[in-house]
Amino acid sequence: MSLPSGPAEVTDDDFETEVIGAELPVLVQFTADWCGPCRQLAPVLRDIAREEGDRVKVVQIDVDRNPGTTLAYRVLSTPTLMVFRDGEPVRSMVGARPKRRLLEELADLL
Repeated sequence: MSLPSGPAEVTDDDFETEVIGAELPVLVQFTADWCGPCRQLAPVLRDIAREEGDRVKVVQIDVDRNPGTTLAYRVLSTPTLMVFRDGEPVRSMVGARPKRRLLEELADLL
């Protein structure tokens, strides 16, 4: 199995399958093309997807193109990072952060 090159893109249509139905915990980045901090976070999430891919699935969803999921989880800011485990959101974090801090914040969930 090849390692992901970065976060997979999910949509309103496949969110339930890819995130809610996932066996692993899922780190979801709610993002937008116009969001500067989202771009800063991209290499951090790419590294985590590569290094922790056996323990966590990393995906991103565009808030502008997927309003249903964005509204359903009351996402008001980008980037919002949400961790889902067993189909339920178990943690939500707003804003970009360095890789080490993000891994510390995720440690108890992985």
